[in-house]
Amino acid sequence: MSLLKRLEQGQGKTPSLPPSGEKGKGSSRLSSLQARRVNAPATTPQAGTYFDLKTRVQNRLLAELDPSMDISKTDEVRRTIQELFEQILSEENIVLSRPERARLFEQIAAEILGFGPLQPLLEDETITEIMVNGAKNVYIERNGKIHRVPVTFENDEHVMRIIDRIVAPLGRRIDEASPYVDARLPDGSRVNAVIPPISLVGPTLTIRKFAKNPITVEQLIQFGSITPEALQFLKACVEARLNIIISGGTGSGKTTLLNILSGFIPPDERIITIENAAELQLRQEHVVSLESRPPNIEGRGEITIRALVINSLRMRPDRIIVGEVRDEAALDMLQAMNTGHDGSMTTLHSNSPRDTLARLETMVMMAGMELPSRAIREQIASAIDLIVHQERMRDGTRKVVQISEVSGMEGDVITMMDIFAFEQTGIENGKVIGRLRPTGLRPKFMDKIEAAGIHLPPSVFGIGERRR
Repeated sequence: MSLLKRLEQGQGKTPSLPPSGEKGKGSSRLSSLQARRVNAPATTPQAGTYFDLKTRVQNRLLAELDPSMDISKTDEVRRTIQELFEQILSEENIVLSRPERARLFEQIAAEILGFGPLQPLLEDETITEIMVNGAKNVYIERNGKIHRVPVTFENDEHVMRIIDRIVAPLGRRIDEASPYVDARLPDGSRVNAVIPPISLVGPTLTIRKFAKNPITVEQLIQFGSITPEALQFLKACVEARLNIIISGGTGSGKTTLLNILSGFIPPDERIITIENAAELQLRQEHVVSLESRPPNIEGRGEITIRALVINSLRMRPDRIIVGEVRDEAALDMLQAMNTGHDGSMTTLHSNSPRDTLARLETMVMMAGMELPSRAIREQIASAIDLIVHQERMRDGTRKVVQISEVSGMEGDVITMMDIFAFEQTGIENGKVIGRLRPTGLRPKFMDKIEAAGIHLPPSVFGIGERRR
């Protein structure tokens, strides 16, 4: 039995959370790592454990690294770490086989340069979501299905170090006073962290990964998420400056579709994006990205989505794209859409297009303006042109299931009309079989599309064609 295997069998780990005062420090990653090496809460792993070996080598390595080293120069730092690593093993007479040595080095390098045990999962492009439920339970989503993986952290304090490493560079904090936070990784992946006392299973971390190469229009069609006809129609709607809401449940692919549709905006327009955690990946040159900010430790300095929407109106936008509307910012978004800022887009959590309108009405009421329901509905009917609804199907696939026009008001009710609807024909080998089909109805806003010089063939709406 190899040395590492023997050591791993005897691992002893003592869960420990760092004091809340250690969070939110703005020092460099390397300096903070070295500080933790000296000031970390005392843990006494069993003698001769794998954890002990890794910690001992890692601490010696950190002690000998130059704290002024630019850690952003990954290749240079990695070479330096490799040289020191080999030197330390030699000086301490630690004999390991080549695979064991490589494995130990990669784990230590990931702790210094990356995100520890999560690094291999982050580099695996087949994984779309990572879920850490305390130090010992890590799950991933792959191909729409959730699986547990044999990845563990040393203890709860280890998870806390990784969470701190993610949020600290963004100027955000997480501690007992503020036990949850939204953040993002350098590649734009969305991160949510929750720690005790809110979480009863230890520090939890949820990472929604973004593909290094964003999904293209062709891939969206290839995956069966949408049909070419529906995409051609949506492209025309974006170019004709219609106001669009993309709705759906959690993980249904709303942000991915928003990225795709944003790509249809002409390159000569000024785009303002507003998000809680910046994750949109627009390809145009003239894009201004704004990000909300939580309050500081004194409860001051908060910048809300609503404040950013109001401010964006003074920034001469051609388009306003809000990553997600979830509160009273809905009122200001509707006002922007109704005051000449056509072509705006946003996403919203809901179960159906009709629920989308109900949620919008509720969120406008949250603004405390005490507007009558009819006035709110008239604003919604006037502002919103189109609702694109997505769902995550039972087989894990994401599909656009409804594209509905908001056509106006009848009495006190907002009227809607489905332009495309998903027709499920069955389930085969666990896969949902069906197709997004046109309903045969032409939207009332076709005159806006034609006024923009865009002429869609009748076949897009299923007119003059037999259903396939």
